[in-house]
Amino acid sequence: MSLANGRHYRAIPGPSETPDAVQRAMHRASANIYEGELVDLTASLIPDLRRVARTEHHVALYICNGHGAWEASIANTLNPGDTVLVPVTGRFANGWAEMASALGIEVEFIDFGLQSPMDLNRIEARLRADTNHVIKAVLGVHVDTSTSVRNDIAGLRAAMDAAAHPALLMADCVASLGCDRFEMDAWGVDVLVTASQKGLMLPPGMGLLFFSPKAAEHRPERVPMYWDWAPRANPEWYYQYFGGTALTNHLYGMRVALDMMMEEGMEGIWSRHATLARAIWAAVDHWGTDGPMALNIADPTHRSRAVTTVKIGAPHGLHLRDWCENQAGVTLGIGLGMAPPDSDARHGWFRFGHMGHVNAHMVMGLLGCVEAGLGALDIPYAPGGVTAAAQVISAAARPTS
Repeated sequence: MSLANGRHYRAIPGPSETPDAVQRAMHRASANIYEGELVDLTASLIPDLRRVARTEHHVALYICNGHGAWEASIANTLNPGDTVLVPVTGRFANGWAEMASALGIEVEFIDFGLQSPMDLNRIEARLRADTNHVIKAVLGVHVDTSTSVRNDIAGLRAAMDAAAHPALLMADCVASLGCDRFEMDAWGVDVLVTASQKGLMLPPGMGLLFFSPKAAEHRPERVPMYWDWAPRANPEWYYQYFGGTALTNHLYGMRVALDMMMEEGMEGIWSRHATLARAIWAAVDHWGTDGPMALNIADPTHRSRAVTTVKIGAPHGLHLRDWCENQAGVTLGIGLGMAPPDSDARHGWFRFGHMGHVNAHMVMGLLGCVEAGLGALDIPYAPGGVTAAAQVISAAARPTS
């Protein structure tokens, strides 16, 4: 017998759940890409995207995923042979660095492991030592989707300023934008990299770059025509938004997704994600009082509000994910990058995705399924994690009168 029949829930850190209203908006024949409704709709997205990123700067849209947006960020700012500094707190900082290296960029790493945020003092010291300003950019991941660490990007800018270093600050916000608080202009970020399939609540397929005037002035000697952000940010003709044919149906979906976000407001979105994240943490902490389960990031200050990485030990992670999917209709994220890919230790991790289109009953249902799975599989745990989560939600949503 399986209890998984019915609507499946992907509690993975992207692609996140797509709202029904967004799916309905996308379910249409392709529109006229030369004039009319789609042209006006696309232009209407830009101001709201700026509101999401808290910026007055440029926006460039790409038909690609986050990896494509990584490449676009490098192609528009750096020459082969330039050096970048990459603070590593998980798999995705390494991925961005690999992309840079493949494009001929020299990469210098500072590795902080898989359970800690960036040490801003170490970064400041390295930048102070770079008296010739060889380092042209610092590539900082705001939330690493593998470890679920949340780095202090405002603090990173402060460290760069304290070192009086002119490098660009480039931030990967693929997992965090629209979930964790992020304020591009107030935090002094020059390039923000993100994609459509997480906090923006769309299917994969659109990469986005936000870039400052300082970043625009860093234009390298040669920019590949497709990745060039200049015509995308200031198109003379409609096709230049996308370097060719528009991502038509995604644009209709994005209009609805942004309408939803504008109605809730960014402060409300950040608060909702923070509360739901605390509920998940409370459940894991409780379960772990009598078993092997533990949160990967010990300090709540440095935990993502969009994804939570959990250590449970091999093979429990694999068995719990399989049980939740096959018996309860819930897909948990794999333990990405927490152990060598050919090691059995990789089965000792899993991840909760709680980003974008997610609410209290989705999280409570998710946690209930996990607690049932722990019992069904005889994995040691302390019953009552769901109750601990409910108490967090009750306290946050208590009526004021």
